[in-house]
Amino acid sequence: MDVAVRVIPCLDVSAGRVVKGVNFLNLRDAGDPVELARKYYEQGADEITFLDVKATVDNRATMYDVVRATAEQVFIPLTVGGGVRSSDDVARLQANGADKIGVNSAAIARPDLLGEIADRFGAQALVLSLDVKRRGDRYVMTTHGGRTETDIDALIWAAEAIQRGAGELLVNSIDADGTKQGFDLELITAIREISSVPVIASGGAGAVGDFAPAIAAGADAVLAASVFHNGELTVGDVKQALNEAGMVVR
Repeated sequence: MDVAVRVIPCLDVSAGRVVKGVNFLNLRDAGDPVELARKYYEQGADEITFLDVKATVDNRATMYDVVRATAEQVFIPLTVGGGVRSSDDVARLQANGADKIGVNSAAIARPDLLGEIADRFGAQALVLSLDVKRRGDRYVMTTHGGRTETDIDALIWAAEAIQRGAGELLVNSIDADGTKQGFDLELITAIREISSVPVIASGGAGAVGDFAPAIAAGADAVLAASVFHNGELTVGDVKQALNEAGMVVR
């Protein structure tokens, strides 16, 4: 039986508001996160992802409030990422209603974090967020919301992270982010070849026809932000397109 493809709206949250930019720059206000999450839930979203884009300590309390308020109204899995540095951070987010936790920069800084989270909460609760940039003919990891480039090979890191307990890979192309030129299909294919866990494609969705190719390239789920926030597409539009392309949707 084919597993249904998931459609996941992503809400980048800063100081309690949803923001959106291009290539992670020039952020502008896109609305109230709880209202938007509820709207997407009503449209048929399979999950909601929140990213705390500033993830400073003062913003953290606001994010707990957002997650808690959303969990009271939205009955699909909530993934929260941004600023998670310890398994205690995960415990607090889960206590406020998060189902899955995304980690990126902190895991690159200290890979043991992945095992600590997976051992305590299970691999299914741990999403490794990969902010990937193309450099010549290879892919490298970036940290701090795409602002800091590293020399870490993204494919090698993804494989290591799965061994350490990551239960899902959220693969975000920094090059494609916010450009609306479509997902980085080569990147998705490359990650699929090394991944034994589900792959979520992120970065670049601009039109209803962009989603099926990402699934065909190997993604198990598709994630998008601005096309939903701007009202250009609904979750239903995307599911219909996937369905017409012969893919199983919920």
